[in-house]
Amino acid sequence: MPAAAESDVVTAIKRLLREVAPQVLGVIVRRYRDFTACEDAVQEAFIAAAAQWPREGMPDNPRAWLTQVASRRITDQVRAEAARRHREALVVSLIPADEQIAHAADTDGATERDDTLDLLFMSCHPALSPASAIALTLRAVGGLTTAEIARAFMVPEATMAQRISRAKQTIKTSGVAFEMPEGGDLAARLGSVVHALYLMFSEGYAASSGTEIIRTDLSGEALRLTRMLHGLVPDETEVAGLLALMLLTDARRAARTGPVGEIVPLDQQDRSVWDRDAIAEGVELITRTLPKGRVGPYQLQAAIAAVHDEAATAAETDWPQILALYGVLARLSDNPMVALNQAIAIAMVDGPAAGLKRLDEVAADPRLAGHHRLDAVRGHLLERAGDLAGAIASYRRAAERTASIAERNYLLMQAARLRDVEKAGAAPTTG
Repeated sequence: MPAAAESDVVTAIKRLLREVAPQVLGVIVRRYRDFTACEDAVQEAFIAAAAQWPREGMPDNPRAWLTQVASRRITDQVRAEAARRHREALVVSLIPADEQIAHAADTDGATERDDTLDLLFMSCHPALSPASAIALTLRAVGGLTTAEIARAFMVPEATMAQRISRAKQTIKTSGVAFEMPEGGDLAARLGSVVHALYLMFSEGYAASSGTEIIRTDLSGEALRLTRMLHGLVPDETEVAGLLALMLLTDARRAARTGPVGEIVPLDQQDRSVWDRDAIAEGVELITRTLPKGRVGPYQLQAAIAAVHDEAATAAETDWPQILALYGVLARLSDNPMVALNQAIAIAMVDGPAAGLKRLDEVAADPRLAGHHRLDAVRGHLLERAGDLAGAIASYRRAAERTASIAERNYLLMQAARLRDVEKAGAAPTTG
């Protein structure tokens, strides 16, 4: 096989494995209930697939194949650890040994049930704090690395690694079954599930590390699962708000990158390539949802996204309305990223000096210490204020602090552009 074709096959296999990972883990966890053991077994199955499939070709039903291999792995592990009789008894009680392989092939291959949404709710275990449950969910369902999850929570990677490890141990020792909740138990976990989907989409739409700007597999899966969740709980306004937010944000995806894959900021995007069907669906959904009851953070973010999307040009954006929405959102959400966006909105309405004043207040939040986003916003506002030297320094500092190569390149380009403007003695173009 030519090297290029072989590379395409490997890429396709990796993409498929990522797509089915939470579904396979969901099946295995529902069956054997021990999250750590199940996660290890699924990882081993995926390693086997990555080694065998490029040589031998993909099986007719990859999901059933992976489920079958993972079932074998966990069964072998249980049998090898005879001293741990409670695990042996659990496996035997759930699936007789002589039926395990047939069960994996028949049940999972024939029905192709998607267990990903189940796994979302199971991972948001009642024995865990919301933060730990969301972190575990991002790992199990989103496949995010510990570093990516740590950046989402704005904590050190080592702290997040300990949190995830403790979460797994807590589930194991809690005595509470690792299973799909029902009724009131499902409602109690809904907030954590929604937040996990929000963070999963955010990481997919704006990757926090690596060379990719957008990870469509991750953002697309988050959008798909949120649609499923909205179908499950259609009257939950914050679920509807999150779905609207994802639709309105993802609608701009095609315009977010330039000809060579560079980042294109919102005010410079070609709005003719925005997905108007997604915008119409998102606007209709949030318009229908807002009057239904108490307004929450996801509905407000969706409303802000709708204002951006409905503007024919960047110059026609209704910034006073966006600023008013951010004012309400800031009172509801203790999120420093909301405060940073609010500072930008203040600058657009009341001028860069007012925005910088708000930014100085935000900078006191210890969660933003060393965060590249703070420096990036400062650079933007200083540029608008005409302080080119300060803007250049802020852009460069932001570039040093981000783990995203694409974002680093963008920030360095902004610094270089302003340096050229400074040398030429011309006024900057702020857009």
